[in-house]
Amino acid sequence: MFDKLRSAFSDAAKSLSEKELNEKDIEDILFELEISLHESDVASEVIDEIKSDLKSRLIGTKVIKNEIEKFVKDSLISTISSLFDSAGNVDIFERIDEKKKSGQPFLILFVGINGTGKTTSLAKMAYMLQQKKYSVVVAAADTFRAGAIEQLREHTNRLNLKLVAQNYNSDPAAVARDAVLYAKSHKVDCVLIDTAGRMQTNQNLMEQISKITKVVNPDFKIFVGDSLAGNDTVNQAREFFKHVKFDGTILTKSDADARGGAALSVVKITSTPVLYVGTGQEYQDLKTFDKETFLEMIFGSLDNADLKKIEPTSEQEPTSEPEPTSDPEPTSEPEPTSEPEPTSEPEPTSEPESTSESNEMSDDPFEGISDEDISIYSELFEVPPPENDNEAKQLSKKIKEWTNKGRPKPRDNTKQVPEDELKETKTKGEDQKPDKEEKKPKKKRGTFGFFRK
Repeated sequence: MFDKLRSAFSDAAKSLSEKELNEKDIEDILFELEISLHESDVASEVIDEIKSDLKSRLIGTKVIKNEIEKFVKDSLISTISSLFDSAGNVDIFERIDEKKKSGQPFLILFVGINGTGKTTSLAKMAYMLQQKKYSVVVAAADTFRAGAIEQLREHTNRLNLKLVAQNYNSDPAAVARDAVLYAKSHKVDCVLIDTAGRMQTNQNLMEQISKITKVVNPDFKIFVGDSLAGNDTVNQAREFFKHVKFDGTILTKSDADARGGAALSVVKITSTPVLYVGTGQEYQDLKTFDKETFLEMIFGSLDNADLKKIEPTSEQEPTSEPEPTSDPEPTSEPEPTSEPEPTSEPEPTSEPESTSESNEMSDDPFEGISDEDISIYSELFEVPPPENDNEAKQLSKKIKEWTNKGRPKPRDNTKQVPEDELKETKTKGEDQKPDKEEKKPKKKRGTFGFFRK
């Protein structure tokens, strides 16, 4: 079940874990996710919400590389979970009990087009009510489709239920009213009203449902949709909801649904919950829809934290400021590596030098240094962009010292710049490449083009 939807979200999470979390890469992956969700019968309104929420969580967020996939997965779970939560939950049995206290029957109206399994779903619902010890009468208000009354009679005979029916082409509202009168006189708990399957585009037949609603005033209205019909089910739900403000949905044939988007879409379009899903042909094959079960089918096992609101800012703290943790490193590393340049050690914390230079420099701390030297220096020594003016001034001084010394390349036992700004290097032939055993995330390389020349 739901293979395509599962694959769409899984692919997006893996793709994001292999990319930098910048806006360009995120946009590209979200576009691919949008295509996959459309193919999984997810409505455009749902796709827009998923994309918008995921983008807002990711852009500007600094997450440890090996935790990005989990972060994306948790973000998607949180978005979809909140979508189901916004539709609320309905306890039909609680409502039946409340109505029963007044001595009146509880009326349930079933609507939907032909072929979705509406009549069969009604019979499954009748069986469920029987198991809960409620008495039931069924109204054959589908007087339009040939064979509809016979089909319903077969179900009621098997379940040993009372069927109220008239001839074909009779007024369906009159049939529903007769069933209600029977229930009141015989103290029956529930009346289930079957209606003719109407295409959502048939205005006259849709108005007939409104007439039934006005005559009997049902307590609960259920839309029955076919999970396999894809986006057509979403369109049906949208149109039926305009004419009949139904209270919930039954999705049939869910056991054969490989796409899985119908549940998400109907909930978003109508702001009403999915009540039950059909999972087979037997009367007992009507299961209560469960949000956690749905999410587990899509994302695998869940823990309690997955369903909570994911805040991107909480993920940034461990990685947003690596400099403070690197300050003590120069004091411990010079002894084993025997740094030849003692003057490079105190520079990160030497306040007098930085304050004196701030009075001598112009607005651009890199004035007089060519872009090429900046680019070469940053690539050779893996220097991250400075985050404030003080760091920029210190860095410009180091580049000038480096150029005055003839632009030497870094060596395994001789560092040209402080240890806190460089990553460990290994000699591999003539080229020096950074050690890949880097636990902390690297900042983006490149020249410091945001300074004015």
